[in-house]
Formats: sequence, structure tokens, C-alpha cells
Amino acid sequence: MQSGGRAPASRPRFTPAWLRTQLRALAGPLRGARLCLAYSGGLDSTALLTALAALRERAGFQLRALHVDHGLQAGSARWARAARAQARAAGVTCTVLRVRIPRGSGESIEALAREARYAALAAALAADEQLLTAHTLDDQLETVLLALSRGGGLRGLSAINARGELAGHVLLRPLLSVSRAQLAQFAQARKLHWIEDPSNLDERFDRNYLRRKVLPALRERWPALAVTASRSAAHIAEAQQQLTRSARLAAAQAADGATLRVSALRALDPPARRNLLLYWIAARGLALPDHRRLGEIAGPLLEARADATPRVQWRGGELRRHGDRLFALTAGESAAQPAAQRWDWRREAWLALGDGSALGLIDDAHGDVDLAKLPTPLRVEFRRGGERLQAAHGRVPLKDLLQSHDIAPWQRSAVPLLVRGSRIIAVADLWLAEAFRARDSSTGPRGRLRWRHRFD
Repeated sequence: MQSGGRAPASRPRFTPAWLRTQLRALAGPLRGARLCLAYSGGLDSTALLTALAALRERAGFQLRALHVDHGLQAGSARWARAARAQARAAGVTCTVLRVRIPRGSGESIEALAREARYAALAAALAADEQLLTAHTLDDQLETVLLALSRGGGLRGLSAINARGELAGHVLLRPLLSVSRAQLAQFAQARKLHWIEDPSNLDERFDRNYLRRKVLPALRERWPALAVTASRSAAHIAEAQQQLTRSARLAAAQAADGATLRVSALRALDPPARRNLLLYWIAARGLALPDHRRLGEIAGPLLEARADATPRVQWRGGELRRHGDRLFALTAGESAAQPAAQRWDWRREAWLALGDGSALGLIDDAHGDVDLAKLPTPLRVEFRRGGERLQAAHGRVPLKDLLQSHDIAPWQRSAVPLLVRGSRIIAVADLWLAEAFRARDSSTGPRGRLRWRHRFD
């Protein structure tokens, strides 16, 4: 018997009652829940919308829909209006989100559209809303085959999870065990209308080519392929879970604040090192690098000499090394500089600096700041280059101070400077001008500066 050669076993018919059972298994009690459907207006999402609307009152959940208009087709605005009308006919409010897809970046238009779509959906969700998508068993098979064609690792081959997370929101995909044919039967029985996007016929797109040219031949030979591929994806997902647990333990041992110790990474064998890096990069909220760039990170970047400051960049992120620390940054973050601010430190003990760090001035009877001498408000500025500090033995370059405190070159422009007029009073919690320093004989109030850098 050939694997996948038998016809698929009969699966439960798609109905609102079946959907209710699936949702309870994925999300728990439905009463009081706030659900939001990513609604394209096509067959799959229209069937899901109709079943959800039929369940809503009895199950006691709130429901609305979001439609993303990518603007990639001449008729996209017309389809958006049609989607909103279809949702209204089902008694569901539908909001249209319009996004712009950057052109000429060299990236797949499919990947760019997907990223823009999910970013728009995440931004439109309320804090307690759960997002539903209409991914099916067929989508699962297509995703597995596309991952294979692109040399994907376990994360790619584990395909789509029924429950996930999107920017802090619960993401549910209740139709992963339902075929597109089952949804078509449901829609036709209820005489539903849906949008047929003509771009789905464009075989220049990988998924469309696979769907229209490759899968019919595969299904003719292996009718149960979607089911067996989904089973394989589930096995791979279990293996990935084990790797994630291993990486989480290794990351805890290698962590230095929000960075990793390079020496700890070097001590791992190459597979464990790459596994940890992938886990840690994802945990920092960055898109994962491709295979080539991951090899650069796990090899040359970590093996560079101690005084080097190598980096590896990819779309959406970059890793930099300084000494024994590995830093993860969003694209362009290393070149960004917070904006200057006024700080009334008497009213506001901590000042957020806009890059995830903060500057504070706390009361401390043994602190080195003489609060009676410190002016208010102060201005918080940032390094432009060439600044000098007035020290007891003369004026010294600010750059020398930052180097002596082992501040990485790309972090130096984000170090806060307390300024009065044109004079630097303090450099974060690293340096304080003598004129504002508390003496042993000082009897007035004292304080201490604290700089909470986001990497610490």
C-alpha cells in the first residue's frame, strides 16, 4: 500500500455546531468572548463568517469582521465594498483596512502583502479581541509544500498552528481540519455569494501555481495527501516544540540582560547554537533571517576577534556584537536617535526617552547629586559628536568617557546628556559635573541618577 494512496476517510460535515465545538476546544468558553474575523470575502472566510453569525447569539460572543484592501488590483475597492455588504447581510459589521505594499524591494509581493495584512489586522484589534482566520486543510498542504520548495526548516514545515499569537492577541484558525470542498458544499447549500479574486488565477504567484498546476496531479495519485501532510506537519510541530524548550533553557543560561553572551554561544555545538539564535531572535520580536544570514551570525560574527564590532542585517532586523554581548535590533534602530526633551525632575522622577530606555533621578541620602544645586527644568539631549566635558584636569572628549564605560559605538548616540544652556551637567549615570556633586559636608537633599537602558 502506498502512503496517502487511499481516499480520505469521511470527516465531520462542516456546520455551525461543529464549529462551536472547535472554537471551544481552541479558545475555551465562548460566552462573553470578543471575536474578530479576518474577512477576505472569498469562499473560505464567507463560510466561516456565516457559521459564526449563526452561532453568535446562542453562544453569547461578540463578532465583527475586518477586510484588508491591499490595493494591488484595479477592482480592490469594489471588492472591499462587496465584502462589507456580504458581512452586513449576515448581520456582522465589517471595517475595511487599506494598506500600501512597498514596491521594488526585491521581496516576494505575496510575502509583503501578508506582512502588511497582519500588521494592519493587529493594529485594528481591541485589547481583548481574538482574531480568527479561515485557513483550511488545503492551505495547510500548500504551506507545507511551499516550505519544502524553499528549503524551510522545522518552523516552516510545521506549517500553520490552529492557535497562535499575533502582536499579543490570540490568533485562532478553526478550519485547519476542513477542506475547501467541504466549505463549498456548505456555501452552496445556503446559496451564499462570495468574491472570486482574479489574482488567484495568476500562476506567477507560487501558491497559485501550486494550487492550479501541481496539486491536482498530486491529489489524483494520493487523494488523502492533504490529511497525511497535515499529520506530518503535526509531528514536525511536536519536534519543534522540543527544540523550543531546549532553546529556552539555553537562552536563560546565556542571557545578559536583553543580550546574549557570545562566549556561551560559542560553547554550543553548531545545531544547538543555530537553534538558540532562531529562538532568541523570534523572542526579540524580529523576523527570522534566511539560511545564509543565520550561517553568518552563527559563524563569522561570533568568531570575530573581541575588539571587532561585526553585524549581520536582513529585512526587519539586525544583530550586532560588542565584546562578549550580542544585540538584536530592529532595522535602522542602531542609527536612530531619541528626540531632545525638557525634564522637570522635581515633578517627574523618571523620563521615558522614546527608545525603550529611561532616565531617573531618585532621592538618595547618600547620592552624589546635590539637588539644591541642580536646576529645573533640565534639557535632555543626545550626542552629535565632538562634545567635551569639563573635568578637574581640563576638558575631555565625551567619546573617551563612553569608551571607558564600554558603551557600544552604535549605542553612544542614545546616551542621554543633561544640559543647561550649552553646558553638559551629566552624562546619564556615568558622569556628573563637579559643580553639582554633593560634598561630604553637604546637608541638603541628595539624589542619584539612574539610566535604565533597554538592553539591560
